[in-house]
Amino acid sequence: MPVTLICLRCESFVLLHLEFYINTDIQIMNHSKFPPIEDLRIRWNNVQNSMSEINADACLISSNTNIYYLTGRVFAGYVYLPEEGEPIEFVQRPIIAENKRTVFIRKPEDIPDILREKGYKTPSSLLLEADQITYNEYIRLRKVFNPAKIENATAVLRTSRMIKTAWEIEQMKISAKHHAEVYRLIPSVFRKGMKDSELQHEIEHLMRMNGSLGIFRTFGNNMDIFMGSLLAGKNAETPSPFNFALGGGGLSPCLPIGVNGDLIEEGQTIMVDMAGNFTTYITDMTRVYSYGTLPDIAYKAHEVSIKMHERFMNGKEGESCSDIYRWCLEMAQESGLASYFMGTVQQAKFTGHGVGIEINEPPVLTERSKDVLQENMTIAFEPKFVIPQTGAVGIENTYLIRKDRIENLTRLEEKIIELN
Repeated sequence: MPVTLICLRCESFVLLHLEFYINTDIQIMNHSKFPPIEDLRIRWNNVQNSMSEINADACLISSNTNIYYLTGRVFAGYVYLPEEGEPIEFVQRPIIAENKRTVFIRKPEDIPDILREKGYKTPSSLLLEADQITYNEYIRLRKVFNPAKIENATAVLRTSRMIKTAWEIEQMKISAKHHAEVYRLIPSVFRKGMKDSELQHEIEHLMRMNGSLGIFRTFGNNMDIFMGSLLAGKNAETPSPFNFALGGGGLSPCLPIGVNGDLIEEGQTIMVDMAGNFTTYITDMTRVYSYGTLPDIAYKAHEVSIKMHERFMNGKEGESCSDIYRWCLEMAQESGLASYFMGTVQQAKFTGHGVGIEINEPPVLTERSKDVLQENMTIAFEPKFVIPQTGAVGIENTYLIRKDRIENLTRLEEKIIELN
């Protein structure tokens, strides 16, 4: 049955369905559980297969993202994955529930002796997360293990995470469902005279109230952002130093991306690109709303984006990521919209990317990519246009690459929705 909630900040009434909240609570409980051991074994085997290709004896992991991937939980410490068998969880804090793989340590210098006691050989070739740990940590761990060779674990783990397990796919489907449900509520929190930042706050509030974890996990530098982006009107033309598809001036020089505090005016678009992190596994989705009627070129560009998505869905496993990027450029040029494609002042050089525990996983749909679409990859496809003085248009969906087809996980109305 329907229930009415009062939004205290905008004094508007939001009509929701009690059934949705009940389902959300159920899914929140579900996604908080550990992945099944069978699923973890698949992940261990995937990483170990990659390790064997480069003759690595072991892998030592300390980043939250990869600790979660290999164990289903986050703790301070290390995961040691040998070339064969199960990993060992070397936990510093907190005192978490133990399993047969858990060993409590005070410092990483304790690890080699414990490994010897358990009958493990000292690794002569060790993988460390060279792209993620600090220089001091790298030097410390090298001294602790003193291997003959150290290789980069980051690339191995990110490559392994490209292909999702059945459990991971189910988590992404849960996120996608609730992601779409919240986007459907966006018109109910819009009011005339709002600033772009006020509307984003309302959307963030809706997302948190409906189960969003709030964290926006990214990989690499220049990727700071909170929950996602909203771009209204000409702010979409403002380039950002951050490596996202579009920019925005931001509210502060310390975070130069996204909303800038301008009023939302008639004749402008409002592009919402928030992270669907209702489980640990993120979905990426963009939809466009308008305040009043837009110029014809905006509707035309938006339709071209939708056609690009239709062509993407007609693709198949084995298609080259670089080919996808090239035919997107060709479609933009054939439509006479190349100068607006993926920005104006600064144009992004990709049209999509992998997504999962982090928002920006491989592969990347770019001209330089050597990757191809593989079964059980999850891809965020985001061909967008920026129309000067009007704003950004185009959609983004998260897709699952199946053996015989491409499945859209983020199903929601794709036309521009006019706000009143």
